[in-house]
Amino acid sequence: MGIPKLGPVIAIDGPAGTGKSSATRRLAEILGFVHVDTGALYRAIALLCREKETTFPDLNEAELATQLSKEVHLEFKRIEGKNPANRIFANGRDVTDFIRTPEVSMAASRISAIPDVRSALLGLQRRLGCAGPSILEGRDIGTVIFPDADVKFFLTATADERAKRRLIELEAAGSDAPSFEEVRSQILARDHGDSTRKVAPLKKAADAVELDTSDFTLDEVVKFMEKAVKKALTHGKAKKSSTGAK
Repeated sequence: MGIPKLGPVIAIDGPAGTGKSSATRRLAEILGFVHVDTGALYRAIALLCREKETTFPDLNEAELATQLSKEVHLEFKRIEGKNPANRIFANGRDVTDFIRTPEVSMAASRISAIPDVRSALLGLQRRLGCAGPSILEGRDIGTVIFPDADVKFFLTATADERAKRRLIELEAAGSDAPSFEEVRSQILARDHGDSTRKVAPLKKAADAVELDTSDFTLDEVVKFMEKAVKKALTHGKAKKSSTGAK
């Protein structure tokens, strides 16, 4: 029996550094939809793995990640205030500020290719998305998690532009930023890992709207997406079916 959708679902896929997260956050605020950052789920598992590697030295990364994905309680909470934000909690601990390092990013790419981990998080992602009008961002939302999403986007950008954006993020966070070439190399390595993994690889859904964000501002990207979503929903294209999840 499928999980009933309690509102429209928007899927936003694409590789790292395309502005996917920023655009999703902004669009969710404009539309009043719930924002589900699926990549943050894998990053949280990756962070916990790195923290627990010394505690469980006999387990390799895949075994530890699988164990954690089945036991950990992950949830998103919107924290209001001067700078409202969507935060991710692992077993009640806010880990948002610790999951964006290059090391965690690369570990998340490896962990997201583990079938048992993806299976453990699949149901959670669908339940979060079905809870109400929602926007989910990731790499397989429109192809695997919500193949019947009401609107699908696939964001892209050049490797150089994505590396520039990533460096700005790291510097803004006060991190010791690596060189441009190092960041670019990490991005390309993650692209390769994400697009060639056997389980739910990164790819554009056949019915997704593709948008190259290289030469567009965030405001321009969000405006384009907002217009496309409102047009689709206004013209009665929203699907009222279930996800088909078991």
